[in-house]
Amino acid sequence: MTKFMGLREQEKTAFFIDGANLYKAARNLGFDIDYKNLLAKAQSSCQLIRASYYTAIQEDRDQDYSPLRPLVDWLDYNGYTMVTKITREFTDAQGKKRFKGSTDVELVVDMMLLADRLDHLVLFSGNGDFRRVIEAIQAKGVRVSVVSTVKSSPPMASDELRRQADSFIDLADLESVVGRRGGPARKPKPAEEFEDEYEDEFEDDYEDVD
Repeated sequence: MTKFMGLREQEKTAFFIDGANLYKAARNLGFDIDYKNLLAKAQSSCQLIRASYYTAIQEDRDQDYSPLRPLVDWLDYNGYTMVTKITREFTDAQGKKRFKGSTDVELVVDMMLLADRLDHLVLFSGNGDFRRVIEAIQAKGVRVSVVSTVKSSPPMASDELRRQADSFIDLADLESVVGRRGGPARKPKPAEEFEDEYEDEFEDDYEDVD
């Protein structure tokens, strides 16, 4: 019987989740991620060393809190290692308030730091910019799997990232196990309330919609 996501019981494994990229991929496929079930399935299928979630958070001085904060707090209390960065606010040439932030550097550094302790690294992102770090980690003898999707429109996984990975897992094929459609899903607020922030974070440029 095939193990969940190709995980192996004897392998020391770590998950690295590009939060905005994964959210956008799942949303484009029409479902949300059940993070509690994802973690439980992984823990029962391998020696999970760490599951890290990376996201930039827009803290608007005009609001009491970021709409992404409840999700971040829930994950932090329920087994995930959270790596967050506050976005930088600036005014563009048209006078609109915008925000910019990315946790790509933190994700890459952490993957390299942990690689020597791992047998298997699972990256939840379709961002082709991660191809080179995957290559470097593979050179250390670590197996690397990438989770994203080519079944959305447009596809979220870059071709070069898929080619570099030892295995590619399409997120659409995981829906029956870790997907949720509707309902309150392990998040204090519905997914649509996080939509603008997640999408903007993926683009690395934030625009106030008021």
